[in-house]
Amino acid sequence: MAYPLQLGFQDATSPIMEELLHFHDHTLMIVFLISSLVLYIITLMLTTKLTHTSTMDAQEVETIWTILPAIILILIALPSLRILYMMDEVNNPSLTVKTMGHQWYWSYEYTDYEDLNFDSYMIPTSDLKPGELRLLEVDNRVVLPMEMTIRMLVSSEDVLHSWAVPSLGLKTDAIPGRLNQTTLMSTRPGLFYGQCSEICGSNHSFMPIVLELVPLENFEKWSTSML
Repeated sequence: MAYPLQLGFQDATSPIMEELLHFHDHTLMIVFLISSLVLYIITLMLTTKLTHTSTMDAQEVETIWTILPAIILILIALPSLRILYMMDEVNNPSLTVKTMGHQWYWSYEYTDYEDLNFDSYMIPTSDLKPGELRLLEVDNRVVLPMEMTIRMLVSSEDVLHSWAVPSLGLKTDAIPGRLNQTTLMSTRPGLFYGQCSEICGSNHSFMPIVLELVPLENFEKWSTSML
């Protein structure tokens, strides 16, 4: 999860988030090189009194500064489209969980089980135990198995919400009357925190998301105890 004064992204927990981090670094390096070149040229223009007449009117230079930006855009677009298609793929999910947004809490239903559903409310600050995180802890965590493909079906019963977990690279809008889907897979166990990322009313800041990713054996024990 995020920590105070953090400058970068949260540590990646899923393959998709790792790809997003690599793409971010790739694009940032291109932006850094372009900015450095432009700053260098501006500095030269301001400090050099002499003007090279053949440079000011040259077909070769105009050809270069037309073709080079197109090549740079292709270098950005190709990996971007690759990741977009990867995020849209749903390959034989092992488990399906339906989440519904409400004002102002989340409800979850494990559709592969006959009667496994619950509501997830934020724990008030006055009820927090030592070590728990303010505005991020919930009374019922979403327990999921790690290293397995999980499909999340996201919708809403009242207004627009957004189900987002940054460390997993997830952000899916919850829209009334529409069922959106996304997939997640965690490469390691742990607690992963998120929040509603769409302004949905006065208590928008008080509907956190907590995913608890555990080994399959632990998940089976938990699901059996919940039924």
